[in-house]
Amino acid sequence: MNTLIDTPASATYHDGSISVILSSGREFSFPCSAYPRLAAGSPESLAKIEISPMGLHWPELDEDLSIRGLLRDHAKHEH
Repeated sequence: MNTLIDTPASATYHDGSISVILSSGREFSFPCSAYPRLAAGSPESLAKIEISPMGLHWPELDEDLSIRGLLRDHAKHEH
């Protein structure tokens, strides 16, 4: 099983969505409403995103989302 995946280079919150740019240059976004803990977050707490090689973390919301899972969910909604 290949465990190497594209890693996040940056992530930003704007107007109810999170936009992610991966190290490969690929970009995608997703609505905060798709994830209950994010949906309940304030704009200030949503803007405080920590990036790790495997995903995104919101310390004030105790939420972690993997890039692999986000890409899988994003692919489902593109069709």
